[in-house]
Amino acid sequence: MFEFAWWWALFALPLPFLVRLLPAKKQQQLAALKVPNLPQGISTSKQKSGTPKSKLFLATLAWIALVLAAARPQWLGDPVSIPAEGRDLMLAVDLSGSMKMEDMEVRGQQVHRLSMIKHVMQDFIARRVGDRIGLILFADTAYLQTPLTYDRETVNQLLDETVIGLVGEQTAIGDAIGLAVKRFKQKDESNRVLILLTDGQNTAGNITPEQAKELAIAEQITVYTIGVGADKMLMRSFFGTRQINPSQELDEDMLSDLAQSTGGKYFRARNTEALQEIYATLDKLEPVERDSRQMRPLQALFHIPLAVSLLLSVILAFIPLIQLLSRKLKA
Repeated sequence: MFEFAWWWALFALPLPFLVRLLPAKKQQQLAALKVPNLPQGISTSKQKSGTPKSKLFLATLAWIALVLAAARPQWLGDPVSIPAEGRDLMLAVDLSGSMKMEDMEVRGQQVHRLSMIKHVMQDFIARRVGDRIGLILFADTAYLQTPLTYDRETVNQLLDETVIGLVGEQTAIGDAIGLAVKRFKQKDESNRVLILLTDGQNTAGNITPEQAKELAIAEQITVYTIGVGADKMLMRSFFGTRQINPSQELDEDMLSDLAQSTGGKYFRARNTEALQEIYATLDKLEPVERDSRQMRPLQALFHIPLAVSLLLSVILAFIPLIQLLSRKLKA
């Protein structure tokens, strides 16, 4: 649909015609105004006798184009449904050194824990249509990688670019929750959900998990915690192969208390399939908002008539110079 935002500006179209209807004496007074910097050799005597039709035509087109630009033409696209009330979903991902443990399997290949999280989380993020998603990365400290946004592709891309050890080797779980609380406080009227993935226990940071839990409760933030890591793993050494527990440092009691105290739930991801099931469960516990309202994309078009008016004005400005050069060549 095409429309003019300032349609009343179109009333200026007849102004030049009204000026020409002024009494002859008044027109002479207006014509007596001198134009500075006229090229030498250009006489104004011809202008008194009348304006050439070609100049008048170009000037009229330039004026019409200028008025059309001032009326702000714009194109309204088809209605698009957007969520009426979104959900704020923050993802906190552990980047500590222990995430290098290659006890996970993706498509038949042995990978470390972060690679498995990236693989499964991409589909989860893609399904969160209508939710604002943010990304927090933490190790020795926590920092915001992506603020809350509807741009799910960017969140997925930045998650895919993360590397282990980017912010240290330890695990600051309390700082990650505290940073999420801080970001949620800046957003009103939303369902605040934090999904925290870690494979260890709190070993760094300025805020303890207990303090962070109290902050989350005070701000009514639901925390879902996910403990990542296998229970059994075969380790080869000089003395042969032995079975170990690569997740022995995982503090499940602390993660479970964090989730239950805030109205969330603790999950255990021992493999890729388990993490996929956890995300499917989260889709049910925190369904995507279905209510929506409509908006129409708007595209401004004023630059088109404005460019036409400018081009015609340039042509009008160069016509006297072209006429002067033509007379000199004939002479």
